[in-house]
Amino acid sequence: MSLMGNMMHMPLMISSLLTHAARHNGDIEIVSKRVEGDMHRSTWAEVELRSRKLAQALDRLGLQAGDCVGTLAWNGYRHMEIYYGVSGSQRVCHTINPRLFPQQVAWIVSDAKDKAIFVDINIFPLVDKLAPMMPTVKHVIVMCGREHMPKESSIPNLLCYEELIDAEDGNYTWPSFDENTAASICYTSGTTGNPKGAIYSHRSTVLHAFAAALPDAMAIKATDVILPVVPMFHVNAWGLPYAAAMVGCKLVFPGHHLDGASLFNLFEEEKVTMSAGVPTIWLGLLNHVKTNNLKFSTFKATVIGGAACPPAMIRTFENDFGVEVIHAWGMTELSPLGTLGRLKSKHADLPTEAKQKILEKQGKSVFGIDMRIVDGEGKVLPWDGKSAGDLEVKGHWVVNGYFNIDKSPLHDGWFPTGDVATIDSDGYMQITDRSKDVIKSGGEWISSIDLENVLMAHPAVHEAAAISCHHPKWDERPLMVVVRKPGAEVTSEELIAFYKGKIPSWQTPDDVVFVDEIPHTATGKIYKLKLRETFKDHKLPTA
Repeated sequence: MSLMGNMMHMPLMISSLLTHAARHNGDIEIVSKRVEGDMHRSTWAEVELRSRKLAQALDRLGLQAGDCVGTLAWNGYRHMEIYYGVSGSQRVCHTINPRLFPQQVAWIVSDAKDKAIFVDINIFPLVDKLAPMMPTVKHVIVMCGREHMPKESSIPNLLCYEELIDAEDGNYTWPSFDENTAASICYTSGTTGNPKGAIYSHRSTVLHAFAAALPDAMAIKATDVILPVVPMFHVNAWGLPYAAAMVGCKLVFPGHHLDGASLFNLFEEEKVTMSAGVPTIWLGLLNHVKTNNLKFSTFKATVIGGAACPPAMIRTFENDFGVEVIHAWGMTELSPLGTLGRLKSKHADLPTEAKQKILEKQGKSVFGIDMRIVDGEGKVLPWDGKSAGDLEVKGHWVVNGYFNIDKSPLHDGWFPTGDVATIDSDGYMQITDRSKDVIKSGGEWISSIDLENVLMAHPAVHEAAAISCHHPKWDERPLMVVVRKPGAEVTSEELIAFYKGKIPSWQTPDDVVFVDEIPHTATGKIYKLKLRETFKDHKLPTA
């Protein structure tokens, strides 16, 4: 018989993160740019007290353990109070992306059987409109004070968030229960069908926060001032509200003010040291900073994920502004962190350019995640940096299945990500494409990401997307869809010529089309499905 450890057993609870922050870093600021337009200053101690009051209010409303509670809200202190107040009281926090199609929002709410919804005032019109399509919702709580409540609404008995909080005394003890209990649920963006719900447990969320804070991951510490640009409705802001509580650092929330000027001003005013977000947001910030000849005074590092970050953006951040870029990869089903781009000690003496090439990859697994690549027959491929195959993962915070779906998505105990990737001998993974976005020309694969990265380095290009286009001889050939920078002039011939010497000649796109705007999914990724539909009848000059 095995000898058992003689240690205390304390379940890994989300509430313990907040309790720790309040007890040991209670005076550290939580700053929010509110939807109401003003700045709000709070502390970890105040957030913890108000979260307990919220738990009391949920009790008073009759919500039971296991009930799903929806949020349609931007990044702010109230949203974080809901994170902790809902999950900590054994309910399930269901963050909903307000950028989804309205019908998808209604479908998600109904699928999760949300009993209550918390909503920011500038998103409330959406809820007001969709209310008849959300029959499970018994309470709608508007996240504001009485003075900002909607003047008119079709929803009876609207509740005011601040009144709910003020009615309670905070005399509430966080319950202890099985750490594998559901803590939150987040749905995939659903661009190819109905969204699917990933259910995170208390255990998986706390372990994910530990991993996120590690030095070779996000390297979060108490002295940081972190501004999560990635929304709290998008995979729990990549775990930052939890990891920040763990280390007790200052948080700055931007609300819905995500334009370049607003972000830069907030960075400077609050002395932000670190941020995290998707490439599309950083395009706006970099454009504002460069156009106005500005510099960052405290901003030192950012995590970029959600979509592949163009190398040109990494170089701009690091060379022009001294901001370290931590390239990351993950997905909703991974809570979301899978890999982060950090160098090993063996890379210390490499030339700068060689280091850059490594950091342009999506990075290596953090502890808690393992990965492999397989071919079409399920054969495991070597880590040689050349063999491309379907990326599969497993780990402590990877889904085992989806909410309300019986069929398991797992393949031989591994989760198929839908990404095509290579892994080199040092364990660095590089996404070459989404499996559905691969351009297959004459039986050979062409990486759309590689094609996009080349054009993103052109001074006249604001954004570029590569899609497949029908070709009578090669089956598919690459078509580039490009948005020019304001005032820039460039022809399709010039952009095609720009590829010379940068990729194999046979991979060079056959054509370039210019558009005013490239469509994006609700999570900020380029909406390839929409682009392929738009240009399905496009005739290539080589066809």
